[in-house]
Amino acid sequence: MDGSRYRRMVVKLGTSTLTAGDSRLSLPRMVELVRQMALLHATGCDIILVTSGAIAAGRERLSFRQLPKAIPSKQMLAAVGQPRLMAIYEQLFGLYGVMVAQVLLTRADLSDRRRYLNSRNTLAALLAEKIIPIINENDTVATEEIRVGDNDNLSALVANLTEADALILLTDQPGLFTADPRHVPSAELIREVTAAEIPEALWRAAGHSVGGLGTGGMATKLQAADLARRSGTMVIIASGSEPEILLRLSAGEKIGTRFYPVGTAIESRKRFILAGRRSPGLVVVDDGAAQALRRGGSLLPVGVVNVQGKFERGDTVRVAAQDGHEIARGLVNYASADLERIRGEQSEAIERILGFFYGDEVIHRNNMVLL
Repeated sequence: MDGSRYRRMVVKLGTSTLTAGDSRLSLPRMVELVRQMALLHATGCDIILVTSGAIAAGRERLSFRQLPKAIPSKQMLAAVGQPRLMAIYEQLFGLYGVMVAQVLLTRADLSDRRRYLNSRNTLAALLAEKIIPIINENDTVATEEIRVGDNDNLSALVANLTEADALILLTDQPGLFTADPRHVPSAELIREVTAAEIPEALWRAAGHSVGGLGTGGMATKLQAADLARRSGTMVIIASGSEPEILLRLSAGEKIGTRFYPVGTAIESRKRFILAGRRSPGLVVVDDGAAQALRRGGSLLPVGVVNVQGKFERGDTVRVAAQDGHEIARGLVNYASADLERIRGEQSEAIERILGFFYGDEVIHRNNMVLL
């Protein structure tokens, strides 16, 4: 097959898709979706899978007829089901020679700067090795205060984290309708949303999960779409039962409901950096480093001549030339105490000096805004 029009896709599979509407995981459905993802992966498209289904897998394994209401009971089911779900994915992707990795996240991992940076670096390392990350919320330990609450919004946060071109939300419906088609037969499918603000009528039309299988519904998918499209990601809501759905969407076929981006990934990252808590940290660089930054380069430790203030890895710091003029801000890879030890050194000396290594750069050019 031809290559995907998308460089990087986040695919979100809901419980209703994985079970084909039943109370048990549907292996034929999972085989079919894995086959399509493996084919896209083979063309060079980065695939990141955000999957539901852990609770459903645990419920099936323990033969629970009804889904319990108590959160500890649901967490127990997730603890039982998560390894079973991953084992199935590992086996199915293994049929195509594709390696997978489990990544469990919570909102706290994506809101704290250092954990955000660590999560992004881990995912980047997996993708660089052609390993498909399989992401789920860490339901077994997450409390209400740190939960994302649904994998729709988690997938949007992951799309932002990985700067994905497309977020595909597969569900048990063909897309977003003007009303709930299960109750209003005359409801019409909404083909695309291009306005910067999603119309109020669409929010009212978005219903809730009625199958009792998952925690999301069309309302959470609409929230996810609104979040992801502001980071430069195309969002598509479509039916997981549609034949060859992922291959057809990746080829550009207009199926389901499409939400067009209203921003770019670069703009989103710059807003994140500039809007961050102003750090007292200041990194002073020599003339050679200042010129390299202005040409679009990264900041290496050899170019750092002075470190002022106290900051931690992942903080936003100011970068100034030796004349005191601030030239950039960025997310720093090393804490101030560590940077003080490696400033002026070549990057290959970092691990020898510190005993650990977070990368060659003090600030990578992708995490920097020139002023």
